[in-house]
Amino acid sequence: MIKLNQTVLISGILAGIAAVFLTLGASRQPSLAFLLYAASAMPVFIAGLGWGNRASIIAVITACVVGSLMAPMLAVLSLAIFTLVPAAWISHHANLARPASEIGGPEDLLAWYPLSGIILHLCIAISIAVIILGSIIGYGPELVSQMVDLMMSSVTAQEPSFSPDQLALAQTKSLMVLMLPIMQGALWVMLLFAAYYFASRLVGSFGKGLRPREDIPAALRMHRNAVFVFLAGIVATFLGGVIAMCGAVIAGTFGAGFLMSGYASLHYRTRGKDWRLPVLLLAYLSAVFMLPLLIILVIGMSDVRSTISLTPMRKTDTTNETNN
Repeated sequence: MIKLNQTVLISGILAGIAAVFLTLGASRQPSLAFLLYAASAMPVFIAGLGWGNRASIIAVITACVVGSLMAPMLAVLSLAIFTLVPAAWISHHANLARPASEIGGPEDLLAWYPLSGIILHLCIAISIAVIILGSIIGYGPELVSQMVDLMMSSVTAQEPSFSPDQLALAQTKSLMVLMLPIMQGALWVMLLFAAYYFASRLVGSFGKGLRPREDIPAALRMHRNAVFVFLAGIVATFLGGVIAMCGAVIAGTFGAGFLMSGYASLHYRTRGKDWRLPVLLLAYLSAVFMLPLLIILVIGMSDVRSTISLTPMRKTDTTNETNN
């Protein structure tokens, strides 16, 4: 029988409660809803990265139980699928390690699961979550049409003279069917990775992190197989129907991964250069335009590799949290 350490149990329960209250805060503050909702993953990340898989599992269970007492079941299900489970899954992979000798390294070192693999799992997890939630809410052309009509009604109520062109309106609806999944998946991958990054820094500052601190500009790259998945998602968007919507989700999540990889590569390549600051400022400020984003995306796709962190093997390293 598995025995739970009291610290692990308490940290998991507190993390689950904190995640629920952050989600409730998102419902009370619409202007900060998206950020607070994404921040609800941080307690699970902190529990998992600091105290291991059991703490993150306890945090997910606690959040679901407490949330079911305070919010509708659909909201709790969305929180679990969209935020809590991906956070626990990513923290699990972040804690995986094995002797470096198994991959041709020194005998006295541990090789940690590469960050490229973690990002790959994050993209896959968010893709599955968005597709599941889309099927639950009945996402499709009809729902998007209702949303666009509602927005047009609101605009018409404020500007009675406004009369939208029906052809342009129909094109907007067809475009939104694919753009919404792309934006949703991409934004959520970036926000959850940001939550993972800040949680790992916070845990590391207290000396509780199981995984060593990484050089993000050097290590943040996409897995080489992710290129094929990304291209398959783009191709699927032209097939129409449910396949196109699923392809849009995949294109959005994996595109976000390559975009983050491109920016990380840009940070790494400009190190020590006198023109580093203006180039980085220009790269971020121009992100509101499509062409600069495509350039960064191509940079990310052109630099695919896996960087493995090596640390000395400690006597306290056990198979509970490492893949030995």
